[in-house]
Amino acid sequence: MTRAFRRALPALCALLSALALSGCIDSADPILSSANPEFGQKLNLQFYSLSKDVATEPSRESFTWNGALYVHARGARTVDGFTVHPFENGDYIVQSLSKDHKVEYALLRKLVEGVYLARAIDEEDADEQTRTSLCNKGGKYSCRIETRDQLFTFARATAARKYSTGGLVLRLRDLPENLHRRKAR
Repeated sequence: MTRAFRRALPALCALLSALALSGCIDSADPILSSANPEFGQKLNLQFYSLSKDVATEPSRESFTWNGALYVHARGARTVDGFTVHPFENGDYIVQSLSKDHKVEYALLRKLVEGVYLARAIDEEDADEQTRTSLCNKGGKYSCRIETRDQLFTFARATAARKYSTGGLVLRLRDLPENLHRRKAR
């Protein structure tokens, strides 16, 4: 994953936030379909990179729902778009579309209202037998998956791990459009 996606999600998401790690999973095409605007039509987020329980590298981005996915609207551009899908135990899976058209995945866990922990779904979280049987190795990709079952297996492995790294995502209140324009001056 790219560093920006891993920081942001990893992220949300987002991602969202992304480091080029050898253990992260991706797919050639989106695996999850029928997304809904889980967080509303407009989404303002503040991202932090987490390392050893310390939040650093803040960045802010805004997204809008275009009927199929959240697309970048304003701020530092870490991903072109993403969808959020309810998963197990109140977690979400974030499916992001990167600038180079890779599809990457993160687990998003709600900590408190408006505050989320984002972790890249990582093949290294699963045992060796699972990695060997589910990862398509080849080319520049570490673990290319193709099915929903593969994604969910790796997502469960990531969800079971305790981390002090990843991304912290704060959902900010929507600001009136004229306030955005005033701040930009």
